Amino acid sequence: MNHEQTASPMKAPIDPVCGMTVNPAGAAGSVVHEGETYYFCNPGCLAKFTADPAKYLHKAVPLPLPPPHEKGKALYTCPMHPEVISDRSGSCPKCGMALEPKEPSLAEGRNPELTDMTRRFWVGLALALPVFGLAMASMLPGRPLHFLDMRVLNWVQLLLTAPVVFWCGWPFFQRAWVSIQQGSPNMFTLIALGVGSAFLFSFAATVAPALFPEGFRTHGEAVEPYFDTAAMVTVLVLLGQVLELRVRGQTSAAIKKLLALAPRQAHLLDNDGQQHDVPVERVQPGQRLRILPGEKISADGTVLEGHSSVDESMISGEPIPVEKGRGDKLLSGTVNGTGALQMKADRVGADTLLSQIVHMVGEAQRSRAPVERLVNQVSRFFVPAVLLVALAAFLVWGKWGPEPRWALAVVNAVAVLIIACPCALGLATPMAIMVGMGRGAENGVLIRDAEALEVLHRAEILAIDKTGTLTEGKPRLETVVPAPGFSENELLRLAASLERNSEHPLASALINGAESRRLALTPVTDFQSITGQGVMGVVSQRRVILGNAKLFQIQGVQGNLSDPQIDATRGQGKTLLLCAVDAQFAGFFVVADQIRHSTPDAIRLLHDEAIRIVLVSGDNRASAEAESKIPGEMCLTSYLQRRSSSRS
Repeated sequence: MNHEQTASPMKAPIDPVCGMTVNPAGAAGSVVHEGETYYFCNPGCLAKFTADPAKYLHKAVPLPLPPPHEKGKALYTCPMHPEVISDRSGSCPKCGMALEPKEPSLAEGRNPELTDMTRRFWVGLALALPVFGLAMASMLPGRPLHFLDMRVLNWVQLLLTAPVVFWCGWPFFQRAWVSIQQGSPNMFTLIALGVGSAFLFSFAATVAPALFPEGFRTHGEAVEPYFDTAAMVTVLVLLGQVLELRVRGQTSAAIKKLLALAPRQAHLLDNDGQQHDVPVERVQPGQRLRILPGEKISADGTVLEGHSSVDESMISGEPIPVEKGRGDKLLSGTVNGTGALQMKADRVGADTLLSQIVHMVGEAQRSRAPVERLVNQVSRFFVPAVLLVALAAFLVWGKWGPEPRWALAVVNAVAVLIIACPCALGLATPMAIMVGMGRGAENGVLIRDAEALEVLHRAEILAIDKTGTLTEGKPRLETVVPAPGFSENELLRLAASLERNSEHPLASALINGAESRRLALTPVTDFQSITGQGVMGVVSQRRVILGNAKLFQIQGVQGNLSDPQIDATRGQGKTLLLCAVDAQFAGFFVVADQIRHSTPDAIRLLHDEAIRIVLVSGDNRASAEAESKIPGEMCLTSYLQRRSSSRS
């Protein structure tokens, strides 16, 4: 990636007829209406819009748009209806789901709605279980509560059920009322009608049973209530809300992990070179910053002074740090190595590449898949249809059903209202998208939008990055090749002892290799690290140099560096570390990134799905094929700027 060309991405136009994202360059047509240009994905959408533009330009935003966003003031949106925007938390008037922050932040604590719904669920469960037990007691063998008057039991159930319905389930009635006001009935409309009908019927049966016809009475003067239905349905819907909120919280946690990569403070340099530690939000483009060894870089910018190696694995996935010097580009959130740097901030805050990634993940989670258009069309007619079916069930059972006909008619009408709640219809697709994209972001997979996720199943070719994907992403010592007069263990002991003072990933490879051979490492004196070349120092009274050919040339190392094995190893795309002892070439080490144990099985499973695998690598074709060791795959050579260790 050429980070110099990275800029804030413009939002792609949306086809106003079908809601699809449209690339203007490949659009089927465009229309200018009231000074604004609209693009269309196909001629059919273009014709519909031309015939009646007003039909497709209605602003379906049930909440008034807040004033221009003030810095630090949160905006909230609905995960199912991203066009709903509010300056306060609450419920979506279209679907009843809880609004969530449009831009998540690390400062967010526990979701207050999750806390509230969890409390309502446990209180409701504690009260509903006795109601359920009393209702089921009459169906148990021997009827253990036959000695109690049913009218007394009805009053007990009423006292237990009333707080379940009117306190625990009150949010559902609020959402149902808002949905009616907005003319957008949803699942809470049916829940409120079903639970409310069951409770009101049972309340009347308990308070005034004499008002009911004889057909309703099943136990002398008492009428059988359905408090258990009202209470248990309320508790089960509350359980669903708690589970949904928890899933959404886990999904936003993936975005928060990305946010945590950014530093909180920056070292700002004034015109006199004095350093001031300020919050990263106060950094402005063009200002100078100091990056100390081991710190995260606080802005996207350019190196002004200094040399260091920077760990960019959070962006590129490459485990080997990239050497940086004057004029090189730096990215916010990447980690500086052992050198100090001065940089000029080019992009800060929301304009950095890391912030754009976080924003893209959030927008992708709220994007709509094409299949949701069908869901929305079905949902529009679903609730009215359910109401008609419930009414028909009530009339049919009341006129032609078995005795007690009207009691059974009420029960079946309520059952239709409750069972037909379109929870799965309205929530399945958005929740699947949220969870899928959240888990992807947590594992380093960024998905552009919901449409891309939906059409992924039609993919026939899969291009896979090598480093960190097919491989482990951690360099390991593969081979020790000593020069005449040196043994493998002695050469490795000297080099690993020297590398104990270095934080480079290649140093860890040598140290781990020495530990696996149980070699005793010795202290180092006069240690020096030369950025971009290597390290040197005195080990066991012998001067050891470890690095690349340029360092050997500068230090005047003697010996034959044109070993055919060195050239062959370089051709395989592996990393070479040359070693000299007392100014004499002593051998070299081969460090390579090992293939993951799960890679062969993953490739086999993809082949079983008839998916063609393409390996994408910054190495040349021969190097990539040799290092991957996965036969039968096509290698797509990208010839990108190679970001391997400068020691090789």
